[in-house]
Amino acid sequence: MKNRPPITDRRLYLLLSAVAIIAGSLLLSTFNGGGEIPLFCSESISDEFFPSTTTPLQLDAILHYATSQVVPQQSLEEITVSFDVLQAISPCNFLVFGLGHDSLMWASFNPLGKTLFLEEDPTWVRSVLKTTPDLNAVTVNYRTKQADAFELLNWYQSEPECAPSKSYIRGNTKCKLAITGLPDHVYDQEWDMIMIDAPRGYYNEAPGRMGAIYTAAVMGRNRKKSGVTHVFLHDVNRKTEKAYAEEFLCRRNLKKSVGRLWHFEIPPAANVTDQNAKFC
Repeated sequence: MKNRPPITDRRLYLLLSAVAIIAGSLLLSTFNGGGEIPLFCSESISDEFFPSTTTPLQLDAILHYATSQVVPQQSLEEITVSFDVLQAISPCNFLVFGLGHDSLMWASFNPLGKTLFLEEDPTWVRSVLKTTPDLNAVTVNYRTKQADAFELLNWYQSEPECAPSKSYIRGNTKCKLAITGLPDHVYDQEWDMIMIDAPRGYYNEAPGRMGAIYTAAVMGRNRKKSGVTHVFLHDVNRKTEKAYAEEFLCRRNLKKSVGRLWHFEIPPAANVTDQNAKFC
């Protein structure tokens, strides 16, 4: 989601598209602002960790993308998949793995909800928040390496703390795929929508997205409120992302595939007690 060079032949197209989508989102939220919160979305309650974002954030996003030389990483078609879901359930709780040039766009799509970004690079977090202080971001310390992706996929099956019947993230130090060490409010919140477009996974020493995919699956399965958890996974053309998606997010939950993006709807798990049960 960051440090990607602009692609010249599609720059103007994506910039104009991003501005148009954000402007449309602004208009829709203006007309719908007085309505009830949608049925399948958690309540949006401001607190010290998530100051309310309002229409001015959307205006900032329009100005930013109208004058920027950097385009979002995803294509317009891919962005539209997530945008359509956000329009249906926003304001909601939106968790994004990765902080990048498209973060202001995602936050502007959910202006009255809670949008939180998880980023591996603390220097990058400080850099982004310096120019866009209204964004909410938390630094993540991943415990995995891309080089170990397929070894971990076999290993987790023999680790009881990774099993679906255990299915917890906070404090689960025995399961290497669980993302531990985050602030409590990240675990306490039920996330209606999760975007996985990070961390880096294109070289051996990178963290890879194994932990993000496993953690998103567990969060979705542990949902207590009505409805499903929408999980969006980018770069499914890569072997690791595809394998982990099929292991933890499940083909049966795949609702849409556009370009390099898969959209899953994860239902809550119904009292899984079988120690030999699988995620999919």
